[in-house]
Amino acid sequence: MFFVVCLLTVAFLALYWIGNRYTFHHINDVEPPQGIDPPTFAGAFLFGMAMFGTLFLGVVLAIFLTLGAVRGDAERGLLQPLVVRPIGRATLLFARFLGAGAVCVPYVLAVYFTTMVLTGLEGSWWPDRIVTPGLELGAGVLIVAALSLLGSVFLSSIANGIAIFMIFGAGLVAGLLGNIGHALNSHGLVHAAKIAAWAVPFEALYQDALRTITEKTSGLTGFLIRLGPFGGAEQGGLGLRLWAVAYIAIVGAFALAGFARRDL
Repeated sequence: MFFVVCLLTVAFLALYWIGNRYTFHHINDVEPPQGIDPPTFAGAFLFGMAMFGTLFLGVVLAIFLTLGAVRGDAERGLLQPLVVRPIGRATLLFARFLGAGAVCVPYVLAVYFTTMVLTGLEGSWWPDRIVTPGLELGAGVLIVAALSLLGSVFLSSIANGIAIFMIFGAGLVAGLLGNIGHALNSHGLVHAAKIAAWAVPFEALYQDALRTITEKTSGLTGFLIRLGPFGGAEQGGLGLRLWAVAYIAIVGAFALAGFARRDL
């Protein structure tokens, strides 16, 4: 699994570097509509796509680290010797979550900062906020890990993996619906997409991260950038970050309650 993730990461970074090099090498040949700054638009859009790729790779890693944490290990006979020891079920779940986080969050931050440096070196463009977007991507991956850990209590490994990927896809659809709502000036669609994004807050965190990288960019350039790749840039702020922490705690409580009632 780690070999596959590393291989995909190297391929992603190589393709991203080629895309940046080609884009910024020919940026002066572009004649954009009035009011659009080509280097800013290209840098922000490319980096927004890199953030989505970083989130996706982090989610894949988080799911595969946790999809069989309970039922999968129980079916293989690996869980019972651990649970009967003094560590207990709550400690086991918490340790598995911390273990997944200890791998996924540094991975996400490493890819995030690498793509940022590649964009900065090739296009001389840097995001308005440096650290906050990366931390929000890491928090989004932690939410997916918590959901996958919850699913592992009730579902087999394959079923859990499919379910979490479908939830992740639903979050992306919510972001795309928000884009469509902005384009059509449909307040109802925008509101529904926002509710869906907060119901699976990894998407809301991604949208807030997109917003923070261009929060000082104004005019037509800023408007187009905030439509964002794979989900519009929407402000979340402190309330969203507190909700993300509470969401992880709630999901963990449900996982522990289900695990406590489960016969091994």
